[in-house]
Amino acid sequence: MKISSHKKHNLFLFKINPLIRLLIFSDMIIVGAMGMFSPLYALFVTEYIEGANEFTIGLSISIYLVARSIFQIPLATLLDRIKGEKDDYYIMVLGSVIVGILHFAYLGISTIWELYTLQMLLGVFSAITYPAYMALFTRHIDKDMEGTEWGVYYTFIDLGSAALATLGGYIANEYGYNALIIVVSLLCILGSIALIPVKSKIFKEIQ
Repeated sequence: MKISSHKKHNLFLFKINPLIRLLIFSDMIIVGAMGMFSPLYALFVTEYIEGANEFTIGLSISIYLVARSIFQIPLATLLDRIKGEKDDYYIMVLGSVIVGILHFAYLGISTIWELYTLQMLLGVFSAITYPAYMALFTRHIDKDMEGTEWGVYYTFIDLGSAALATLGGYIANEYGYNALIIVVSLLCILGSIALIPVKSKIFKEIQ
């Protein structure tokens, strides 16, 4: 089967919606930043949280996932009921910024219950952020390029996470976990700032 010239351009990503590019770029930074810390999370917990053990690590991750799961569907349903995309945009940016700020809290926690509370908050605000992000991504994905653009999304997310995971290990080894957490938090906030140009594109379409 021959591939048309238009399809060839699509394969080389020349035709991707600029808004989708911005969303991918932002998530590559944010998800990649969290990927810097996640491989080292277990080591951090056992070293810096008093009385923490393997069970603590497993339960803290479960708390994050359960909190995210419980809040995700109700919040997504609420977003779908609100007309327009302004709510999706503001919630996406606000949630991303708060997730970045919450990572700074790892610098100050020392007890198991503080860890559990932080994990729960991260789960809740992740639940706020992802449905809004996915709603915008899904609405603006280019027709007949759905597979390509989802493939591009996951490729860039995986490559970004791979690169930053290595960098995270280097920072933790050379400068310690405090430096790593600061870098992770700042990158999450930077990824949120990268969403600012999305506003003008969305609001222009609404006018």
